[in-house]
Amino acid sequence: MTAGRPAAVLSGLGSWQPPTVVGNDVVAARLGVSEEWILQRTGVCTRRRVEPGTATVEMAVEAGTRALKSDGSGQVDAVLLATGTPDRLCPSSAPTLAARLGLCGVAALDVAGACSGFLYGLAVAGGLLAAGTFHRVLLVGADTMSSVVDPEDRTTAAIFGDAAGAVVLRAGDPGEPGALGPFVLGSDGDHGDLIHIAGGGALNRHGRVSLAMDGRSVFRHALHRMGGAVADAAELAGWSLHEVDRFAVHQANARISRALAADLGVDPARWISNIEHAGNTTAASVPLLLDHANRHGGLAPGQRVILAAFGAGLTWGGTSVTWPALAAGD
Repeated sequence: MTAGRPAAVLSGLGSWQPPTVVGNDVVAARLGVSEEWILQRTGVCTRRRVEPGTATVEMAVEAGTRALKSDGSGQVDAVLLATGTPDRLCPSSAPTLAARLGLCGVAALDVAGACSGFLYGLAVAGGLLAAGTFHRVLLVGADTMSSVVDPEDRTTAAIFGDAAGAVVLRAGDPGEPGALGPFVLGSDGDHGDLIHIAGGGALNRHGRVSLAMDGRSVFRHALHRMGGAVADAAELAGWSLHEVDRFAVHQANARISRALAADLGVDPARWISNIEHAGNTTAASVPLLLDHANRHGGLAPGQRVILAAFGAGLTWGGTSVTWPALAAGD
């Protein structure tokens, strides 16, 4: 970051998951597989699903409310919503979210980065804060994956869950706890078809609106790209991987997280995880993980933390933070 410019500092944190828990017994019976098969392939035991009629903005309001309460300031200048499952194609969902939070009149925009959306949103918010355009930004990652996942598809039905996570970022000193470090961002559109929803866009207006994924290829690309983002983010922060206290990476699949730790030569105990009872919640994954860890002792003030994600696009990103003391937003 350029000397003299403010950094984006984490000052609020919150999340929300729907109350309905879907266990592996339900999913296994529908797919014709065993519960152990699901657990071994994904690391997921339970995931949350919204009830029919509940949409992405409703979850985002819950998480955003908690993050705003955690921050304590009561006001932000802008609202960003990272999501791959907006309530409608038009208008974007962020203005509706802002209005529902009592923030009508502030700038509001969607960030469509799939599983990397929250990391991209952090970078967008950080740039706006560094430029002095805004002084406080609410960023929510939320996805209603049950609206696009085919319940009969073995590749996707067992892994995804619905959730929302949120942070408040304020302009602050680059050296203070909570200040986000330099960002690593990248994309590879040549492999965009590895994770895609074919229908509903201008290219295929009447096609099927359900998620398709090439699991084996995604696994390989995730290891390469997310591993690179982790290593590069640590290097840009001036940390060796062995100096990092916690790794908070997108909860795509437990096997990916284990393989990443092994490839990087990092103790798996330093990789925080909640995939067992959350599943892959796409844009909500990283903030949901951070909130769970902050609440339950997985993160402590002063720890060096690397954030990273990989998803459709293909897209990936990473950054660093020295963890601050954050109040719970209940």
